[in-house]
Amino acid sequence: MAHTVTVERLRGSLFPVNAYIVETPADVVVVDATLGVSDGKALRARVDATNKPLVGVVITHTHPDHYGAVTALVDGLDVPVCAVGGVDDVIRRDDPEKETILRPMFGAEWATTRTFPTRRVRDGERVTLGGATFRVIDVGPGESPHDSWWILESGGPTRVFVGDLVYNHMHAYLADGFAERWLENLARAKRELPADAELLMGHGEPARGLEILDWQRGYIEEFLAALRSAVETEGLAGDALVDAVAGRMKAYLPVDDLDFLLRLSVEPMRQRLASPR
Repeated sequence: MAHTVTVERLRGSLFPVNAYIVETPADVVVVDATLGVSDGKALRARVDATNKPLVGVVITHTHPDHYGAVTALVDGLDVPVCAVGGVDDVIRRDDPEKETILRPMFGAEWATTRTFPTRRVRDGERVTLGGATFRVIDVGPGESPHDSWWILESGGPTRVFVGDLVYNHMHAYLADGFAERWLENLARAKRELPADAELLMGHGEPARGLEILDWQRGYIEEFLAALRSAVETEGLAGDALVDAVAGRMKAYLPVDDLDFLLRLSVEPMRQRLASPR
């Protein structure tokens, strides 16, 4: 009989982002690690409470709310931090810029020294960390400048750590400007992932099945339509543009969860759409 592998979600207190503890009969793997030092310490305490060794960390994509707390999580340990090569490259490339943005916002909660990936993996590779085996899908730009999905192949039904491929009915971050690639990745997930897969995402509760992919597609398409309408038809700019797009999106999704990410996305996406292809 196959050994049971459990997955526990921990939601950050500093910022509403998920980390996942994958617990096998003998050891533990953490997928993504939240943003801040205190949440990283809380994550480490939860790992220690299992009385099992931490044998690896997985980083799904390049955004700092998924890797910022790795330093606190692995403090004093020698464990691999795994990511596809493109994720590793972008994290290292953009880290100085993240420092200038996040230090004023979060102070000492943003680790003084960030821990980067130490093990680069390839698309299609099977990665075994202790008792857990993952199959890696490198999907390139999408919600972030470089994304990946990690399919847990151990102990039960298909579970896929998709990073920020989907937000479970929360407002989304489109400021990196890869909306069309994000839509392509959603279509790819719909084609390639099992219909009954559990999607373990960076923001919100995990979702069973692929219906959430259609909802996320609709959200992105509505955002792009709202932005184009406000710019091209109404001639809006600045705060008026942000308010108009945010208002239309709040009609589409009438919640406040992460709406500041929505507002932060308007001007960068306006610039992206206006630039030559």
